Amino acid sequence: MMQNKKIAVTGGIGSGKSVFCAILRKKGFPVFSCDEIYRNLWRNQSYQHGLCEVFPECVQAGTMNKKLLAAAVFGDRKKLEALNAYAHPKIMQTLLAAMEGEGVFFAEVPLLFEGGFESLFDEVIALRRADDARLSAVAERDAVTTEEIAARMNSQFDPAKLSEKRCIIVENNGSLADLEKKAEGIIALLNNI
Repeated sequence: MMQNKKIAVTGGIGSGKSVFCAILRKKGFPVFSCDEIYRNLWRNQSYQHGLCEVFPECVQAGTMNKKLLAAAVFGDRKKLEALNAYAHPKIMQTLLAAMEGEGVFFAEVPLLFEGGFESLFDEVIALRRADDARLSAVAERDAVTTEEIAARMNSQFDPAKLSEKRCIIVENNGSLADLEKKAEGIIALLNNI
């Protein structure tokens, strides 16, 4: 009888989580994304209404302004904690429901350690990448300033402390081919656990 195995893929902004998860998808594994779940939550009227109540200063013309919200939370730890306290339980509830059933399921969970969610998963894969490479990757991908990227990096779990966590650390400072080889090695390792 096949078991259910939930595996989280995490790492700071620009560490390569999405690329790693794309490799897993290509290899036929189901992969879920907390970012995608969060984007879908934004389309939910009740979620929007609650968010407006928590952050009334970020409401423009009766709706939540994402740029104002981002500026507010990444500049104020208490506001970031309030957003996480509102959003994270909803995201995790949706994610874990999607990962039910038999099989091996992967989930891209950007704020796994910050939210204390690692115990919800059987295994954790954490990607780590040099800060300059992370900055370049995010600057190329998103229309944000270096200061905005740095603020987001500083609000996340310090990758230097990953060795203190129960996780498989993937150093992502090489090529895509290198990352694919590392993914294959981890899949082989997980098949033996």
